[in-house]
Amino acid sequence: MAALRKLAQLLDAAFVVPGTSYRIGLDPILGIIPGIGDLISPLFAVAVLWQARDLGVPRVVLLRMVLNVAIDAVAGAVPLLGDLFDFAWKANVRNLALLERHAAEARGPSSGDWLFVTLLTLAVAVITVVPFIVLGWLVAAILR
Repeated sequence: MAALRKLAQLLDAAFVVPGTSYRIGLDPILGIIPGIGDLISPLFAVAVLWQARDLGVPRVVLLRMVLNVAIDAVAGAVPLLGDLFDFAWKANVRNLALLERHAAEARGPSSGDWLFVTLLTLAVAVITVVPFIVLGWLVAAILR
């Protein structure tokens, strides 16, 4: 949990914007790098999902975590506006807060939890890749 907390802090709230109390992390900064930057947050999200499954977090909370990542990925795919959105959304910190809030609800993971988290992991992968496919399709259509 401590490692996930540090990574969420690094990705979403590591630095204070000078002259303000607002914090930003590496996620929106790396998001400026085409292709690579938008893959960092979903990779972290998968790690949080699997940790949440290990801790027996309810499935509805896992789904909410995926929705946070989906919003981040879809909005982040829009050039420039998506990068600005990343400065405010902070999906990693939101998901870690959900994990910490619901981790105390002790129940071991069932086989259904394994299947559910596996499907959610695939959903995160699809949500992450689809904007790149659409962008490639648009570029190919424009260059014809």
